[in-house]
Amino acid sequence: MLITFEDRPSDSPFIERVWRSRSDHAGVFRSIATSHWDLVFARMKGKTTVVVHGPETVASMADVPEDGEWLGVRFKVGTFMPLIRSSEFRDRKDLILPNATSRSFWLNGSAWELPTFENAETFAGRLVRRGVIQEDRITKAAIQGELQDVTTRTEQRRVLQITGLTCGAIHQIERARQATLRLRQGAPILDVVHEAGYYDQAHLTRSLQRFVGSSPAKIMREQEQLSLLYNRDHS
Repeated sequence: MLITFEDRPSDSPFIERVWRSRSDHAGVFRSIATSHWDLVFARMKGKTTVVVHGPETVASMADVPEDGEWLGVRFKVGTFMPLIRSSEFRDRKDLILPNATSRSFWLNGSAWELPTFENAETFAGRLVRRGVIQEDRITKAAIQGELQDVTTRTEQRRVLQITGLTCGAIHQIERARQATLRLRQGAPILDVVHEAGYYDQAHLTRSLQRFVGSSPAKIMREQEQLSLLYNRDHS
């Protein structure tokens, strides 16, 4: 296997998932669309790099170096950094944070200790207390379909401003991701069409080609390694 992934859910209201991975050899893998952004801490050939990795609106191929190690903190939709516009680092336009060492990195004018797989919640809590990351309640409510005391236009503008994506795009991406997970789990294609709310198999196929870069049949055969997938029902 090119990359080995491990991930876990989080009880933090700001964190969607905590993950880590390592590469066994150099190669390429398919990075599938996601509506979330991550802080990623990478170690390659003794060098530490910290990047803000934004949402991805389409599938793409990603290069993987040999013997790399990564730790990622994936934040919930609606969590954002006030000093950085989400649209600026969307679709693999990663923002590299300065002065990263094996122990710390620089963000918003301060040095921060690198988190671990186990203490990501403590790390995120510090960022929240210092105002480095915040939660936008209008965006979170909009994604969950809750009624709000704002106009639909205001709601849509706010979601786009905070996430760099529209509500429709977020829902389409998440639907495709969950459909992919079900196919990987062995669910029949027509069952996935029904469960995920697609019109028909052709609709599912078009969605997966765009957001996952593969067909339902190929996904079921697990012919390609994909980026992080998880069941959101347990997060």
